[in-house]
Amino acid sequence: MSTIEGIKNVVLVHGAFADGSGWRNVYENLTGRGYRVSVVQNPLTSFADDLAATKRVLDAQDGPSILVGHSWGGTVITEAGNHDKVAGLVYIAALIPDSGQTSGQQYEGFAATPEFVIDIADDGFGALRRGTFAKGFAADASDADAAFLEAAQVPVNMAVFGEAVTTAAWHTKPSWAVIATEDNAFDQAMLQHMAQRAGARITTTPGSHAVYLTQSGVVSDVIAEAAENALVSAS
Repeated sequence: MSTIEGIKNVVLVHGAFADGSGWRNVYENLTGRGYRVSVVQNPLTSFADDLAATKRVLDAQDGPSILVGHSWGGTVITEAGNHDKVAGLVYIAALIPDSGQTSGQQYEGFAATPEFVIDIADDGFGALRRGTFAKGFAADASDADAAFLEAAQVPVNMAVFGEAVTTAAWHTKPSWAVIATEDNAFDQAMLQHMAQRAGARITTTPGSHAVYLTQSGVVSDVIAEAAENALVSAS
């Protein structure tokens, strides 16, 4: 195994309508390179609960870490990234709110995404509609992978999208972003706006909202780039 230059710890944070299993390919890619990878399992029951789950994993790291978030996980890492063990942030097809901004407010002024259909139950938890899940979330995945993601999806308390970030960590921590050009969950202009505002180093690649699964090599390369450069960028 080759010696890693820079940061060795990576913490992966999944988004809404998913769990940590979608990170398997990224996990295997990075551990194969010698990184120590931890996968957060967000309960998706509240912003505070997801922050607590992420911070518990960060507390267990033995040194500086790269914190990675997909989709709603981007909001989580924006707040959790203030943890003293976080050296850099990587946003994968992710929300990137500013301080005082809610996730929901980021959609304002951008085009709707009609193929990403959320059904909300009486208890306020939302799930992606069965039958249109693949087209909205994982259009470039194999039929088998899309079916698994659909079966494994975790409903999210929709109230989380109305909760504001207190302090956006990207103001003080270097950031990177992967934007998939066929992401049916977010308007492309919205993704570019959020990443540019955060000063993120942007990598654009073909792929769906499930780019962390379908383009795991690209995603892993960006995480490795962050691990190699975050401490230098922050100095």
